[in-house]
Amino acid sequence: MEHLLAALRAAGEATRLRILALLGKGELTVGELVQILDQSQPRVSRHLKLMGEAGLLDRFQEGTQVFYRLADAGLGAKLNTALLELLPAVDGELAADYKILDDIRTERFEKAQAYFRAHAEEWDQIRSLYVAEEEVEAALLDMQGGRMMGRVLDVGTGTGRMLEVFACRAEQLLGIDVSRDMLAVARGNLAIKGLEQAQVRQGDMYALALKDNSQDTVLFHQVLHFADDPLRAVREAARVLAPGGSLLVADFAPHREEYLREEQAHRRLGFTDDEVVNWCAVAGLETKEVRHLDGGRLRVTIWRCDKPAIGKE
Repeated sequence: MEHLLAALRAAGEATRLRILALLGKGELTVGELVQILDQSQPRVSRHLKLMGEAGLLDRFQEGTQVFYRLADAGLGAKLNTALLELLPAVDGELAADYKILDDIRTERFEKAQAYFRAHAEEWDQIRSLYVAEEEVEAALLDMQGGRMMGRVLDVGTGTGRMLEVFACRAEQLLGIDVSRDMLAVARGNLAIKGLEQAQVRQGDMYALALKDNSQDTVLFHQVLHFADDPLRAVREAARVLAPGGSLLVADFAPHREEYLREEQAHRRLGFTDDEVVNWCAVAGLETKEVRHLDGGRLRVTIWRCDKPAIGKE
């Protein structure tokens, strides 16, 4: 009762309801909320602090930026859902807030696209070496057998493209990347496409800031070849994977394109089938399917490894 009353008190103020409505559209920084709400930074920060203490919001830091998003678990998440449904469909103040939010998202997207254009040539050069990315994406979806993917974690999300691909089958999507520049690209792409169930944040593939058994699907899409310790990354993915969930790994088969190591920081020049299968076995996962995609100088391999359901020997 006390927890519920505290959450209700934290939400029961006009500016805080506006904040909930805005964060219902996606995560925002303190500075962005200040710009939209047209209030001082200390005042907005105090609102955010009270709402966070009441369990309505989650806060995470990425370099010098602090992001806020709606709580996705517990009583706070349930109350947020109820309050958002009760907000008026037509309201002048909220409409004005959403207009400024749209302007911010457009600016984000344009900055992200500028960064992407600056690096597009090198990425296009790598993509030209293997089968069309659309075929890889289709194969990843097909290997899930048409089932819903629940809570999806994309490790090394880059531009956030895989979050877009899986959005039609996912309840929640979270992209993790170590690069703040790439996260800016991903945020711009997700915002302009209105994928409100998708979030991105800075993180380390070796130490995911997530609870055990909290994700239904974990993806490494062209990521493990950058890893110094791929087994450690697979083990960490297995830790956060829920029983019955799937790990999907898409990467290159062994190759001799040495310049990718020298110019693109590829740590490994591909992996054998057995190598990834053995890593998954060490991490307690069962390999269900291995699929090869040919169509260029590099072969793409996709591994699907599942975490045994509870009670299975």
